[in-house]
Amino acid sequence: MFGLSKKSQMPDPADALPGRDFAIPTSEIHFVNGQPLKGPVAAGLEQAMFGLGCFWGAERKFWELPGVEITAVGYAAGYTPNPTYEEVCSGGTGHNEVVLVTFDPSKVSYDALLKTFWEAHNPTQGMQQGNDKGTQYRSGIYTYSAEQKAAAEASKTAYGKMLLGEGYGAITTEILEAPEFFYAEDYHQQYLAKVPNGYCGLGGTGVSCPIGVGVDAAE
Repeated sequence: MFGLSKKSQMPDPADALPGRDFAIPTSEIHFVNGQPLKGPVAAGLEQAMFGLGCFWGAERKFWELPGVEITAVGYAAGYTPNPTYEEVCSGGTGHNEVVLVTFDPSKVSYDALLKTFWEAHNPTQGMQQGNDKGTQYRSGIYTYSAEQKAAAEASKTAYGKMLLGEGYGAITTEILEAPEFFYAEDYHQQYLAKVPNGYCGLGGTGVSCPIGVGVDAAE
């Protein structure tokens, strides 16, 4: 965001920035609901992780959902341990800007989170979202179980058909087993609650995602 180096190709792991062996400082408390930002995850709750462009606006999409207990922004799916925002934006770490979501599955389903994910951005753009260009803006779903992976793959297939029908290209979203999550700096956490008129570069396609009971990705 804002004039930092815009890299559109993943670095070679051997060339990635070295990072550091300690976590960078971040918030202790969720700015919106006062919950401990880093958990621990209470019994009965589950986690999900998504990358869908600038994480400022992406996080707000999830903390507004009933049943979502905690959200945090950070960096994942790269090579550099404990990266800083500047390092991620340089293109030298391979990380994506992601949102870690802790949710109560009795109140909000994983399918509902997937629907929010797909409809909040354009998943056909590769290494960018709108005017935000770089590897850290790629679309990604990072799964914590076989059930999440199956649901993510099915939703990708179903939504891909809807998008193609509306003239969009193929979905470029990566679906991977959840990698290590590195918390972003304090000022990034719940940024749009702290700065209500702050920048949000997210923009969906306007195409509804057919997630939920009765969706058959094989149809």
